[in-house]
Amino acid sequence: MTRSVSILGVTGSVGQSTIQVIEELRGQGWDISVEAVAAGRRLDVLVDACRRLKPKFAAIADLDLLGDAKTALVGLNVEVGAGPAAIEEAGARPADWVMSAIVGAAGLAPTMAAVRRGVHVALANKECLVCAGPLFIEAAKAHGATLLPVDSEHNAIFQVLTHPDRVERLTLTASGGPFRTWSREQMAAATPAQACAHPMWSMGRKISVDSATLMNKGLELIEAAYLFGFTSKSIDVIIHPQSTVHSLVHYVDGSVLAQLGTPDMRIPIAYALSWPDRATVSTARLDLAKLSQLTFEAPDPVRFPALGLARSALDRGAAATTALSAANEIAVEAFLEGRIRFLDISSTVEQALSHLEGAEAGLLAKMPSSFDEVGAVDQAARRAARRVAGNLAAA
Repeated sequence: MTRSVSILGVTGSVGQSTIQVIEELRGQGWDISVEAVAAGRRLDVLVDACRRLKPKFAAIADLDLLGDAKTALVGLNVEVGAGPAAIEEAGARPADWVMSAIVGAAGLAPTMAAVRRGVHVALANKECLVCAGPLFIEAAKAHGATLLPVDSEHNAIFQVLTHPDRVERLTLTASGGPFRTWSREQMAAATPAQACAHPMWSMGRKISVDSATLMNKGLELIEAAYLFGFTSKSIDVIIHPQSTVHSLVHYVDGSVLAQLGTPDMRIPIAYALSWPDRATVSTARLDLAKLSQLTFEAPDPVRFPALGLARSALDRGAAATTALSAANEIAVEAFLEGRIRFLDISSTVEQALSHLEGAEAGLLAKMPSSFDEVGAVDQAARRAARRVAGNLAAA
């Protein structure tokens, strides 16, 4: 198979797994060229990616690192750019398959650049849908882009969604994160290091904290609703500590189809890269006898209020989901920097959204009709969250 690919977010866990899949498939004789790679600030990891992948273009988000990047990449025959415009250019480059794995709202512009070219977009960035779901889906349809979900849960649904018009409901599974069995008193004293110590997955710090609060599952609930066209009432979340069943699709005849596999992001990445075929990759094979048992439990809304905040935002509409995501980014950042406590993350998000419904009345009631309006809601939510986090830090 021949593929021309770009990787937005090449230095993160999904980007690194994508490199591994590409290298393995190249070793099998696949003709995979790399058009562009993009990173935030991790120059050393970007340089390593360029040496392994031989891209035509490399972008780093931090403008101050442009000179260092050009020096470090001398001799690799790669064009180098820096800053938001360069990151967006990476998405606009002529690849036929683009991995969108930049964390946060920063991934929206470069992913939209790929969508506008009507290519296959492997979507690992939740915020493209959470922040701009209806507009993003509409743009993909208008430009003929194919959205291939890479999050393990949405990829699982994508694989078993054989009759979309005959689906009764969806169930997303969640590992429960590192604090699944902790009391609220224990969680109140949790450190960033503890929150980032995920029991099953190797992920970046922001996503790890989101998993610890269950906000990650809330964002995935919103993503699933926009991506597959379901309401929040038709999507369940269940805790599944083994992370073996990645999602379930319930049909009108009582059948339930589930996708199972070991917790390895190379599986959904390889599926998206080879779709509509299936590639052979050297992931660990699932041994159910060795695993012995699969367990499930309902999420606790008292210890993990973030899930309820996300569902409520989805019910209120696209402006609310945009604000939720933006406020959460600010809250997680404040926690990782030691300015607020773990339980303050959800409180910060809740209070920020309440402020937008009060002092900035009407902001969350209107459906954004453009990406500029999405940006305005995003910035307002960030300002509100910073004020709330600042007050909590001073308390």
